Amino acid sequence: MQNIIKREGYLKKLIDRRENGLIKVVTGIRRCGKSFLLFRLFYDYLIDSGVPSEQIITIALDDDTFVKYRDPDELSKYIRSKIVNNEMYCILIDEVQYAIARDELKNPENIRLYNVLNGLMRLRNVDLYVTGSNSKMLTKDVMTAFRGRGDEVKVYPISFKEYYSFAGGDKSDAYEEYALYGGMPLVFFKKSDAEKMDYLKSLFSEVYFKDIVERYDIELPDVLKELTDDLCSSVGSLTNANKIKNTLQSVKNIQVSGTTIANYLNYLIESFLFSNAKRYDVRGKKYFEYPSKYYCTDVGLRNARLGFRQQEETHIMENILYNELLCRDYSVDVGVVEITEYNSGAKAKKQCEIDFVANRGTKKYYIQSALNVSDPTKLETELRPLKNTNDFFKKIIISKTSMRPWTDEDGILHLGLYEFLLNDDALEL
Repeated sequence: MQNIIKREGYLKKLIDRRENGLIKVVTGIRRCGKSFLLFRLFYDYLIDSGVPSEQIITIALDDDTFVKYRDPDELSKYIRSKIVNNEMYCILIDEVQYAIARDELKNPENIRLYNVLNGLMRLRNVDLYVTGSNSKMLTKDVMTAFRGRGDEVKVYPISFKEYYSFAGGDKSDAYEEYALYGGMPLVFFKKSDAEKMDYLKSLFSEVYFKDIVERYDIELPDVLKELTDDLCSSVGSLTNANKIKNTLQSVKNIQVSGTTIANYLNYLIESFLFSNAKRYDVRGKKYFEYPSKYYCTDVGLRNARLGFRQQEETHIMENILYNELLCRDYSVDVGVVEITEYNSGAKAKKQCEIDFVANRGTKKYYIQSALNVSDPTKLETELRPLKNTNDFFKKIIISKTSMRPWTDEDGILHLGLYEFLLNDDALEL
C-alpha cells in the first residue's frame, strides 16, 4: 500500500491555474485534504519544477504558530516582508476564514482580508492560493469580493477511484469498505475499525459542530445536532425546513421555528457537511421551490453520526453516486417527470422521479441509481421516467453489478456501479 493518496485531478487543476493572475480559492469540508493538496502535493510540484523554497511562502492560519497573522494587517506585513525581489512568489495560505472577523460576514465588501489579498495581487510577482472551509465567505462572495480575481477549486473527500488506486484488491470488497468508512483521508491510516469509527465520530464533536457553533453564534446546539442526525438518517429523501421542524416536534418533542431550521440547514451546507439537490421539472424546464434532497458530503461521516447502525445500502449508494457526480464537476438536480396514467378509463397524472439530472456545459444526463434490477417489475419502474422525458439527452441506469456496459432498445445505457466509479468517461460509453 502506498504511503500517500495522490489527488492527481486536483493537483492538475492547480497546475493549470498557475500564474493566471487570479486568486486560487481551494474550498471544501475541513479534513478533506485541502491542506495536504496545497502544502504537500502542490508544494512538492513547485520545488520539483525549479521554484526556490524561499519564493514559496506558506501560512497555516489554523496553526497556533501563525495566530498573529489572523489579523489581516499583520498577515499583509508578514507576506510583503518575505517578498524581497522581482521574482515570482507563490503564496499558500491555509484556512483563511480565521482571518475574517465574525461581524465582517454581515457585509462582505468590508472584509479586510479581501482587500489584503487584492492588494497582494497588484504586486504582479505574486501567485496566490488560499484554502477555506466555509462557502459563505468564499464561494458566494468570491467573484464580487475579489473583484473578479477569484478562481475556485472545489475539493471533495477521497473518491472511490482515488481510494481504490490507494488500497487495491477486490473491487467489491474495496467498495464495501468505502461505503462504510467513506473518504476522509486520515481514516485510511487508522489501523483498526474502532479507531476509524472513533475518528469519524470525533470530527463532528471536535471540529464541525464547534466551528459552526462559534462562527454562527448557534443558540440551540442540540437542535443543530438533531437536525444533522435527521439529515443523515434520511439522505436522498425529499424534505424541507417545515417538514424537519414538524418531525423534531412530534418525535423529539423539540419546539423550534421553521426559520431556525432553515438557517441551520444553510449553516450545514455552507460548512460543506451537506449539499442539496433541487427538484427540476424535466418537461416544464423549471425548478420547484421545495422540497429538496440533502446528501452528506461523506458517507463515512454519515454512518458515524448514526453510530454505524443504519446501513441502508440503497441510500448509501445513491449518496456515493451523487458525490461522484459533484467530484466530476457536474451540477446535479432531482428530475421530476409527470406521466399520465389510465385506470378503468379514468385519467390521472403521476409524478415520477429521476434520481439525478447531471449538467456540465452543454451536456445533460438523466441517471437512475438502482441497487438491484434483477426483478423485471423493479427494472421497469426505474426505466419508466427515463422513457418519458420526451427529449434526446442521454439516459443511464447504474446498478450494483460488475456487468459490462450495454444499451437497451430504448437507447438507455446500463452501467455497473464499479464501471461508473472507476471510469471517469463512463457516461460517454
